[in-house]
Amino acid sequence: MDQYIIKGGKMLTGSVEIGGAKNASLAIIAAAIMTDETVIIENLPDVEDVNVLLQAIQGIGAVVERVDRHCVKINGSTISSVSVDYEYIKKIRASYYLLGALLGKYKMAQVALPGGCNIGSRPIDQHIKGFKALGAEVTIEHGMILAKAGTLQGKHIYMDVVSVGATINIMLAAVMAEGITDIENAAKEPHVVDVANMLNSMGANIKGAGTDVIRVNGVSRLHGTTYSVIPDQIEAGTFMFVAAVTRGDITVKNVIPKHLEAITSKLLEIGCTVEEYDDSVRVKGSESIVCTHVKTLPYPGFPTDMQPQISVALAMAKGTSTITESIFENRFKYVDELRRMGASIKVEGNTAIIDGVNQFTGAQVSAPDLRAGAALVLAGLAAQGLTLVEDIRFIQRGYEDFDGKLRALGAQIEEVSSEKDVQKFKLKVG
Repeated sequence: MDQYIIKGGKMLTGSVEIGGAKNASLAIIAAAIMTDETVIIENLPDVEDVNVLLQAIQGIGAVVERVDRHCVKINGSTISSVSVDYEYIKKIRASYYLLGALLGKYKMAQVALPGGCNIGSRPIDQHIKGFKALGAEVTIEHGMILAKAGTLQGKHIYMDVVSVGATINIMLAAVMAEGITDIENAAKEPHVVDVANMLNSMGANIKGAGTDVIRVNGVSRLHGTTYSVIPDQIEAGTFMFVAAVTRGDITVKNVIPKHLEAITSKLLEIGCTVEEYDDSVRVKGSESIVCTHVKTLPYPGFPTDMQPQISVALAMAKGTSTITESIFENRFKYVDELRRMGASIKVEGNTAIIDGVNQFTGAQVSAPDLRAGAALVLAGLAAQGLTLVEDIRFIQRGYEDFDGKLRALGAQIEEVSSEKDVQKFKLKVG
């Protein structure tokens, strides 16, 4: 099994390039099959989730051509099936975007119930409510979601809860529906806006993305486009916290600083210095991090996907901090692993109470999910001694060349797959 081995305690400095947003890329790949013309997607991250979804659309007949590591050409004119194979889909949650895309284009879709990280209940009832409102029949049989419609008709849809996935999925289904669809209480995340911009570049008529009411005026067809994915705010935020936990000085490049405001605000609160430029941010860690209180919220609030990373910083802060998780109920599964490294964290319901300690110590830990896995790497970088992080396949689902980017900042980290590799690393780092 592949693992990361880390020798911590080193201040990391330098600059890092951020890739395209994973969460935007997955919806944009689904949108690309909605036209029979060729779509070119640029700035795609080379991560497991993206590659699995590309395999899934190839599996139903789409033509996928890699132009280079971060650019792909997709042509959906050769799609021969609207049933997406379970083998691909059980690996990633965002496979459900194929439901909206196929239903919107072919008025029929059959997709296996999605997998992904087990960070809590993420029901798809809002997706189903939206599809039904547009006129589709939706049933779940043998682990598959089947949606079909004679025609799709625009409707006013009120979302009971703010859901990024449901907002995007309803938008995909509605772009070629007849008439106007209003999605009220819509998610405002940057990747919702990115998907709307991409669909508009294909000839869709979507207004209001980024606000809580999105209006989709149905069009009869979509055409080809070339589109570049926005930078990944969570990858950027993760490296911003690398600077905080290692007391380093890191310039995070190829970002949209506006998307990072909630993260920047918390870094300033705990005592770090943040300088914003047009497309980069520079974060300088503090010798002494101070405690604060965090509540995860939909955008523009503090992202749930950054909650484990800020926990690592607060576990080394002076005083007592609290983190309230309002999005996913299973998001604290990494806490036991951090305790093994010396953190003092108590979880009560959806709140973690964190008493700062002076130092982490290296330990053998296991990544329970994608963002928690990244957080454990951050803890290893800050710890004294050696840390071994297992189950790094979760991390590789959403971070491209994570260990390589960290090494470029001066980290002592390697991917290892055997005891021999571990011994070689130990000899190298002394």
